[in-house]
Amino acid sequence: MALNTNKVTNIFTSHHLKAFYEKLGLPRLIISSFLLALFILAFVMKMDITILLSDSLARIGMNGLLVLAMLPTLVTGVGLNFGLPVGFVCGLVGGVISLEYNLTGFTGFFVAILCAIPLAVITGYLYASLLDRVRGQEMMVGTYVGFAVVAGMCIFWLTAPFNNPSMIWAIGGQGLRVTITLYEHYSKVLNNFLAFKLFGVTIPTGLLLFFGLFCWLIHLFFRTRTGLAMLATGANPMYAKSSGIDTRAMRYTSVIISNVLAAIGALVYAQSYGFLQLYTAPLYMAFPAVAAALIGGASLKKATVSHIIIGTVLFQTLLTIALPVTQTVLRGTDISEIARMIISNGMILYALTRNERG
Repeated sequence: MALNTNKVTNIFTSHHLKAFYEKLGLPRLIISSFLLALFILAFVMKMDITILLSDSLARIGMNGLLVLAMLPTLVTGVGLNFGLPVGFVCGLVGGVISLEYNLTGFTGFFVAILCAIPLAVITGYLYASLLDRVRGQEMMVGTYVGFAVVAGMCIFWLTAPFNNPSMIWAIGGQGLRVTITLYEHYSKVLNNFLAFKLFGVTIPTGLLLFFGLFCWLIHLFFRTRTGLAMLATGANPMYAKSSGIDTRAMRYTSVIISNVLAAIGALVYAQSYGFLQLYTAPLYMAFPAVAAALIGGASLKKATVSHIIIGTVLFQTLLTIALPVTQTVLRGTDISEIARMIISNGMILYALTRNERG
């Protein structure tokens, strides 16, 4: 009788382990194990774990909206939004408009968002109309559109009629600087809002709440009539069209929402970083966001808000933890930049080449 009980228990346990493995997925299992190993190594090397955790939380919040911007285009079948820089530069334009009038604190931050949203809607519509003409090649075309927009904006930054001395070049008095500081304006307004320390770990409450708010809003949106129509468009376009859904309008809507999220995400990123970075800085912003979404479990066939959150946490925590641990292990050799490139690009390559079930 005891043997039968043990056999049933083993079958029950193995069934649950298999179900857990299938739900978690191999990529997330590997990355989670690697993260755990890095934390153990950091503890062995007597590194300050609280600083590593604090930095990880800050990076999760500052990059979260950029990853969330991938969700609308994924659910409607447009694919991964490699044209993320289109929305990103809209956020930067809103940011410099706010700085031009020396607005500070939450006023400056939200005015920047209000200026960026109309630009993101207009450019999102134009971008969507382009993608509609190249169906089946959206991701490839989006990549080049992002590159082209960033290059074109370099001309704008040099010729834009801004006059604030803190933003323009001192020599010549025209053209915006490559990096504009936000310390006297709205640097870390979200990070410091309701921030507190828990066991030595700084919790950027405002930043995480802002990210959580948009995740909740997107989750609610996909329960509305329009959101369900977008989901149907991505799941089965022919069935959606036969049900009376304007699939073309749904694709347009998804691209515009993605562009708006990218614009807001750019400002969240900038205020957390403390600087607005112009010119070619936004060129590769899409790739880490794409990798995080894929690592979280999102695919071209299925994507949810939970995939976005999981991917952001895993990807950003790994990048934050891996660099200082690597530099501490290899003392006397400064390869932090090399390590960052290997880790970030290696994870992006892995994420982009993983199979649908990964």
